[in-house]
Amino acid sequence: MSYAPINFQQKLGMFDEQWQPKVIAEMNDYQFKIVKIEGDFVWHDHQDTDETFIVIEGNLRIDFRDGAVHVSPGEMFVVPKGVEHKPYAENEVKMLLIEPRGVPNTGHEGGERTAQNDVWI
Repeated sequence: MSYAPINFQQKLGMFDEQWQPKVIAEMNDYQFKIVKIEGDFVWHDHQDTDETFIVIEGNLRIDFRDGAVHVSPGEMFVVPKGVEHKPYAENEVKMLLIEPRGVPNTGHEGGERTAQNDVWI
């Protein structure tokens, strides 16, 4: 058993690609994933789970069909299950996602932005 903390900055320094979440820890059936994003994502939802966004660096906007929320560094937002949303970052955003193991980042939408699941760093 290792008793070392997980350093977000160190882990974020291990990759450059965007929209490709990397698993850094698990708790029960939930994964903690770090990701870098910039630009527009796809409209999608997660029918069976909520999704938590915690911003480490940058400014995130999450669009909804009836509005938007802005999430700044040190803030978090939970998108309820079944709610269609689209993350957007004008400049690069670094964040932590919390969601159950095996959840596709694009929900049921699929497409070229769908990341491989369960990639650990």
